[in-house]
Amino acid sequence: MAFIKRKERSKERFSLLLLDLEEYYFEQHTVYHVTTSSAKKRKIRGSLKVCSKSIIFEPEDHVEPILKVCFCALYTFLFHLEVSSKTEDVVQTLLQLHRASCLDKLGDQTAMIAANLQSRLARTSFDKNSFQNVSEIPHMECEAEMVTPLVTNPGHVCITDQSLYFQPLNGYPEQVVRIELHRVKQIYKRRHGLRPLGLEVFCTENDFCSDIYLKFYKTSDRNDLYYYIATFLENHMVEHTAESYMLQWQRGHLSNYQYLLHLNNLADRSGNDLSQYPVFPWIIADYNSTELDMMNPATFRDLSKPVGALNKERLERLLSRYRDMPDPRFMYGSHYSSPGYVLFYLVRVAPEHMLCLQNGRYDNADRMFNSIGETWKNCLDGATDFKELIPDFYGNDPSFLLNCLSLDLGKRQGGSSVQDVVLPPWAADASDFLQKSQKALESQYVSEHLHEWIDLVFGFKQKGSEAVAAHNVFHPLTYEGGIDCDSIEDPNEKIAMLIQILEFGQTPTQLFTTPHPQRITPRFQSISRTPSVNTPLNDEDSSFEDLTEETRRLAWNNIALSSCLMLPEDKAVVCSSWDNNVYFYSIPFGRRQDTLMGHDDAISKMCWKDNQLYTASWDSTVKVWQCDSADIANNKRCQFQLLAEFEHEAGVNTINLNPAGTLLVSGTKDGTVTIWDTSSSVQLHQVHCHSGKIHDVAFSPDSRHILSVGEDSCLKVIDVQTGMMISSVQADEEQRCFCWDGNTVLSGGQSGHLQVLDLLSNKVTTRIPGHSGAVTAMWMNEQCSTVITGGEDKQIIFWKLDC
Repeated sequence: MAFIKRKERSKERFSLLLLDLEEYYFEQHTVYHVTTSSAKKRKIRGSLKVCSKSIIFEPEDHVEPILKVCFCALYTFLFHLEVSSKTEDVVQTLLQLHRASCLDKLGDQTAMIAANLQSRLARTSFDKNSFQNVSEIPHMECEAEMVTPLVTNPGHVCITDQSLYFQPLNGYPEQVVRIELHRVKQIYKRRHGLRPLGLEVFCTENDFCSDIYLKFYKTSDRNDLYYYIATFLENHMVEHTAESYMLQWQRGHLSNYQYLLHLNNLADRSGNDLSQYPVFPWIIADYNSTELDMMNPATFRDLSKPVGALNKERLERLLSRYRDMPDPRFMYGSHYSSPGYVLFYLVRVAPEHMLCLQNGRYDNADRMFNSIGETWKNCLDGATDFKELIPDFYGNDPSFLLNCLSLDLGKRQGGSSVQDVVLPPWAADASDFLQKSQKALESQYVSEHLHEWIDLVFGFKQKGSEAVAAHNVFHPLTYEGGIDCDSIEDPNEKIAMLIQILEFGQTPTQLFTTPHPQRITPRFQSISRTPSVNTPLNDEDSSFEDLTEETRRLAWNNIALSSCLMLPEDKAVVCSSWDNNVYFYSIPFGRRQDTLMGHDDAISKMCWKDNQLYTASWDSTVKVWQCDSADIANNKRCQFQLLAEFEHEAGVNTINLNPAGTLLVSGTKDGTVTIWDTSSSVQLHQVHCHSGKIHDVAFSPDSRHILSVGEDSCLKVIDVQTGMMISSVQADEEQRCFCWDGNTVLSGGQSGHLQVLDLLSNKVTTRIPGHSGAVTAMWMNEQCSTVITGGEDKQIIFWKLDC
């Protein structure tokens, strides 16, 4: 399978999958298990694995069974440690964990185990003898957990100028995991348990199967590591946005399969996290015919509806319940993707994962994945079955459909044993089933309608009123932001909530908030799939530079840039974007030179002063970066250094520096103006002066006053020294941007008109028709003789002022 890494089965029988969910493996010791019988005493040599909720004994003799004993039954199990000097320490550890297991409340048990884990991590550190090269320079070290399906393994992370290392606390399954930074191709921030704690790293050998997935204990540690790797990379994922992939797919540069994989990756879906495993749609609706007619629309599932809405009668019953349900209401009590559903499909190739999830047992034989047709029928008719598919149904490895391991999966009611999955009549064998499924996914019908399914799962119909209208409402716990686990004070309630989130399934991160465009059909008829899901994509897929000139222009048009700056000497342009990035463009060399990935949300505005870049973001921060404009202009990589960070209580929508660069003013989405001292990063004044989002702020030329405009249609003047609001003017429409000399204001409004306002008399002296949409940007030269405006009508207008 492409998403769960499967290694050859080792001779070692112990596996982390023997642990319970949320259980940790701490350490191991060589011991003798002493057994007594009426005949004689036996001493069985083996390895004792000390875990957070149990102990596991793995005998050296493979004839003897592995034994797992929970701590509540510890005193019935007798050991003799081979290394006597460590006996007392081990006994104390076992007694401490035994006491934790005896606590009545789950939250208290978890808290005590967590304290034990953190104590172990605090007593140890990354062993720098594990460095591959003695010349490596360490950058940072922190604690984290390596995430694999159903398992997390705690340890220490260390990143150097050459490599990323993870050293498991228990030394299992290897002493250290090393990833060379020059091999890293993509990095993604991940949600883990709906919290921003994950980081997944992909190397060049495999585009869709990550090399490591780390879960951090602090978001700040995750972000520091992410930014360090991102700035290290020569060709990191600046082009890998949902919008740029959408454009490539729309114009035929990506197959449907490739595009869905990219969207899953961007939406936090990972093969290492079964609660967020990649989700693919049911495509085919005909599992009875002997031939599959790809030209007949009836062959295909209606992609405009979620699975739960495909059966009209079932939907009416669900809606009736929904109408009578108290808030928060939901239409479907189960999700379309969850760990149980993923392993339902993969049980034949990942039986140990199913046994881990099901407490050592397979599901009832009649509820197993027995038949493609039966599974589809149950998804149509079942009262609680709304599951979609996984990428394996459109891959090249049919092993998940075959019982190649000869597993005893039980017998059905009719007496037949569960073996290979029963295929539809139109499939000659498992490989033929996959080939025809691939062909169906890339068919004309699906290519014309796939955007409708994307709207439901990744797009604007995922949440809110559009989701209600589309009958696409799931349990609130499945949505990002549906609950803040960190705000839950009761530890038992918090643990129960986290377990429910992990086991119930999670909705992907929303990638699109407007209707997804349909595919441009003339191009995709010639598309062919790559030979393997593991084969790297062709060069057309990798970056904007590889696209045609026409497509490159469209790609840049598709990134809604938020602001632009021309750097000194007019040799470099800096562009901030709603995709969280800042792009540096070298004019002499005619290409993008560098990218700064410094925020967790859209970057709304920038300022530049003396090789310092100020970036404002909707993540509620303003950051100050040291970077040399000459490096960018001369085709050199810029070494970005974070100098300061100004934190706000709401997203920052605009900023401005005074002429000397000693003061910064910021305007936020909640209507607050804040004045900062840039040399000390100290907040001087904070004034809540608008009832809505602030669009623009600016100092007067003498730095004595600040003017702000907001969506409440007001213009406010603030005294810099006292922080007092000294003037307020109510305009006849919302003003979006302005230029001013301290007394007279030239502003651009929502209707596209420009107006001149005299602040001394609070009167509008001139109105000028301009754009056919809102005026979004305005620039005036130092002589106040020329003005340039830009608007939502995508027009740029040059104005000559009469003095």
